[in-house]
Amino acid sequence: MTGISTASDDNARHAEKAKKHKAAHDKIMAGKTGEKGLLIVHTGTGKGKTSAALGMVFRHIGHDMPVGVVQFTKSPKWDTGEARLLAKFPELVTLHIMGEGFTWETQDRARDIAAATAGWECAKQLIRDDRHRMVLLDELNIVLRYDYLPLDEVLAFLRDEKPADKHVVITGRNAKPELIEMADLVTEMTLVKHPFRAGVKGQKGVEF
Repeated sequence: MTGISTASDDNARHAEKAKKHKAAHDKIMAGKTGEKGLLIVHTGTGKGKTSAALGMVFRHIGHDMPVGVVQFTKSPKWDTGEARLLAKFPELVTLHIMGEGFTWETQDRARDIAAATAGWECAKQLIRDDRHRMVLLDELNIVLRYDYLPLDEVLAFLRDEKPADKHVVITGRNAKPELIEMADLVTEMTLVKHPFRAGVKGQKGVEF
């Protein structure tokens, strides 16, 4: 009976659409031949900024490419899953946990500035080091938000001294507009729902 679509017809239409899609995709990809070290920013109020950045870190590890990680607000006293896992790859990962906890825990601006400054000096060394293919600056946006580091100094270093082939990933809420403008890739995590608002605390394996 005419007008009735058969499975064979559906498959043929699907194959034709897929063929056109592949041709268009291949044409686009043919013009994407460049490579460069990217400045990547993960920001926004939603969960997942550090988690997404660590995903790229683990991809580098999977390809045997060394990475450096500086955590600006997390404390060495915290027992996090990522620190445990990264410690299993000492030949590929240089990890520096430089924070003293959140600002409301220290309640000491001078200490927070000192910790941020030490973290930034460590970050500059890792970025300059040719060994590391990627450097993750976890929660750098937080210390920039509170003016614990001079924004102009950070931007100048990333602009003038970051090697052209090195990826630098910066996480944290409230990324400065100037950093967003400079970055090659910016992702904003949007909060839709969070269990914290329903009285659920941070849980092992999800938040840390």
